[in-house]
Amino acid sequence: MSLLERIYYFHARIQNNRYPNSHDLTEEFEISPATAHRDIAYMRDRLLAPLNFDQRKNGYYYEEVDFRLPFEDSPRIVLFLSVLSSMAAENGLEALPELKQLQKKLASLVTDNKQQIEDLIHCEWVEVEDVDKTVFDRVINSLLEGKQLDIVYGSSLEARRVEPLKLVHYQGRWYLLAWCTLRQARRLFHLSRIKEIVIGKKNIEHHLEAGDDYLSGVFGIFKGKARFTATIALSGRAADTVRCQHWHPDQQIEESNSGIILKLPVADDRELIMKILQFGEEAEVLSPKSLRDKLQKKIVAMAKQYSDSVDDKTIASRLSPQSVMNS
Repeated sequence: MSLLERIYYFHARIQNNRYPNSHDLTEEFEISPATAHRDIAYMRDRLLAPLNFDQRKNGYYYEEVDFRLPFEDSPRIVLFLSVLSSMAAENGLEALPELKQLQKKLASLVTDNKQQIEDLIHCEWVEVEDVDKTVFDRVINSLLEGKQLDIVYGSSLEARRVEPLKLVHYQGRWYLLAWCTLRQARRLFHLSRIKEIVIGKKNIEHHLEAGDDYLSGVFGIFKGKARFTATIALSGRAADTVRCQHWHPDQQIEESNSGIILKLPVADDRELIMKILQFGEEAEVLSPKSLRDKLQKKIVAMAKQYSDSVDDKTIASRLSPQSVMNS
């Protein structure tokens, strides 16, 4: 019998107020007294079980009645394994040996009769961007070593020297938050848009201090100091959807006669405009006026684009040969 099975057995007896001791383990699993004592020490020292010995009852009990083993609820570990595997596969990281080792260790904590739960879970990520393995490895190493990076970035192949601050995953995309020596400011770089990357020899001079809210201060991936608070009225299904969602730590949701009013801090309105447009007529910007005016212009332009009927010949003429081939 494995250590895991012996620990489960001992833990279950404590929960059932049976006050087990090392003798219970030696009798049940036919192990030596030394092994039984090591098992109990492992629970206390490695799993932080709040064990205490009752001399009168000659057995152990928990000083904290609500203590749970870290892997006791194995379906949750299976869920974590499934999400971990799916996220890794979608981001091109499933081949990393370190990830495989972690998965193997976690899987060993799950009893055999629970492992099939993974087959009942489907995880899907949309708008995922592939990241070159070399880019990913060098970004991680530069973060761990505190070294500058020289990169060639974007379609313009612009050379940048950056000081990596933090790796960021947002909506299926990987970013590097870094101090850009060219702009003398913090910038977010898409890892998928880094064409070349070299770890430099110089140590970084800029750091993220504890409590720095640069990444969490405003809504969306476009960071910076909040320029305004957006106030949006949502009704119908849009209200039902957003009422259960978390857009930002500082968001405020108030009930209204037609649905809800959502308020959140914004530095850059590009992502917010896309979010609002997806709800159609069930979302209306109340303030600021500048954001409302931007949306109005986009809606007018969209209406004009769809105002005239278009026949199949016209549609075909707008498609590139490559688009027609892929359709």
